Amino acid sequence: MTVHFIGAGPGAPDLLTLRGRDIIAACPVCLYAGSLVPEAILQHCPDGAEVVNTAAMSLDDIIEAMRAAHADGKDVARLHSGDLSVWSAMGEQMRRLRDAGIPVSVTPGVPSFAAAAAALGSELTLPGLAQSVVLTRTPGRASSMPAGETLTNFAATGATLAIHLSAQNLSQVIADLSPAYGPECPVAVVYRASWPDEQIIRGTLSDIVDKMDDGISRTALILVGPALRGEGFDESCLYAADYDRRYRPQSAQSPWASWSHGDD
Repeated sequence: MTVHFIGAGPGAPDLLTLRGRDIIAACPVCLYAGSLVPEAILQHCPDGAEVVNTAAMSLDDIIEAMRAAHADGKDVARLHSGDLSVWSAMGEQMRRLRDAGIPVSVTPGVPSFAAAAAALGSELTLPGLAQSVVLTRTPGRASSMPAGETLTNFAATGATLAIHLSAQNLSQVIADLSPAYGPECPVAVVYRASWPDEQIIRGTLSDIVDKMDDGISRTALILVGPALRGEGFDESCLYAADYDRRYRPQSAQSPWASWSHGDD
């Protein structure tokens, strides 16, 4: 018996991975975070599966349900939204399961920042503008932030910031970022990326607060950085005609020349 943690993706049911779909279809028990995982994904559960919405359950209750399934020899599909590597609360569940000797597996999912970037039609790492993406958040009731992990510190790098769980703190976000990025730095707030009611609000650090919909206070991602402008960047060397690379050596002296001809 195994508890399979599965990233269910950002919202659109068809952004579930094939591996995730197949594991769900093979598990007689499914625990899902009902506040964020679309019910359409539950259609992959086998007939007669025990399906439990964990939105109102405590951690103790969730672990007890997994223990009960383990005692019955039943595999569990544990669904969380987005990808499990960030803000999924998977770590605390896995710690308890490992302490109890219950096997676990992890299947990644499409993260919300990737869905938001796709909705914007944006590459977040453009040569000459940004080559790093920082995934972060502001402090909240559920989790504080380590002392060094501040928006001010991250902004000093000039990287593209993907700020999660912070739409309700937008004014403070703007105040923290403006000194480093400047008031004309582009900003996009993507509400419920990939869901049918997705909304995109574009602006700059100077005007995004005025453009915001008052009804958006959660399930929204804030993207900030020069790369969002989509202009003023360099072309990479990757596809440059004169760039010497393994699949396109430029001369017989290239270190890749013998490789490209199949030599040792």
